[in-house]
Amino acid sequence: MIKHFSALRWMRPARFVFAWSIALSALAPAEDAPAARAAAAVKAPDKLVVLTFDDSVASQATIVAPLLKKYGFGATFFITEGFDFATNKTQYMTWEQIKGLHDAGFEIGNHTRRHQAVNGQNEVQLDADTTYIEEQCAAHQIPKPTSFCYPGYATSTVAVQVLRRKGYLFARAGGARPFDPAKDEPLLMPQVFDSKPGVKFEQFVAAIAQARDGKIAVLTFHGVPDVQHPWVNTEPAIFEKYLEHLKEQGCTVIAVRDMAKYLPASR
Repeated sequence: MIKHFSALRWMRPARFVFAWSIALSALAPAEDAPAARAAAAVKAPDKLVVLTFDDSVASQATIVAPLLKKYGFGATFFITEGFDFATNKTQYMTWEQIKGLHDAGFEIGNHTRRHQAVNGQNEVQLDADTTYIEEQCAAHQIPKPTSFCYPGYATSTVAVQVLRRKGYLFARAGGARPFDPAKDEPLLMPQVFDSKPGVKFEQFVAAIAQARDGKIAVLTFHGVPDVQHPWVNTEPAIFEKYLEHLKEQGCTVIAVRDMAKYLPASR
């Protein structure tokens, strides 16, 4: 350090000050890295909405996707081969239709092979169920999912560990509140609205209004309609009314993957 100082003495004043500041910065304690990265995250704008669709229902390809294209909205479709996906191609999508959703610009997420609650699975079982969907995606030229959806909304510590190890960025659970990227664990991401029969339009409006101050409104749908599971059915006319409201409010409607830039860099 003494040798460096001797060399600096003979510099012109302006150059001396500049060089001396560099030398001192090398000795200064480093800024708290996690705090710096968190502060660098992009804050989510108001009226940011995420649309998600569960269970591979056929109407998602035939009714939902065309409506989303009409309104210019993004979305994530969480794919499972549970229920009678393999045999009932009237009510469940084919992999060709799922590939069509990807080709149309929508995100394909992982909803496990069998649609079993993860809190009843061990690490090996969950790894196998998620890997199966990943392999099916690869076989149909669909990128490896980075978004996951918990079957039945049940979560577990083991599941979070498995998903993080496998490179997932987001995992949607249940709940009834907006997602705060700055504070919430993205692998336990809450939903603010779950579309079901009997839900009032005013509830939807109230849910969307919570997309402010850096918080994001994550919405859950199943089939539009959902014949196999009427307790999570959404009628097409009601669904389009929801989309009209989003458009009228000037909402930005995206897929789950598109939230990555709003996560603190330390995540």
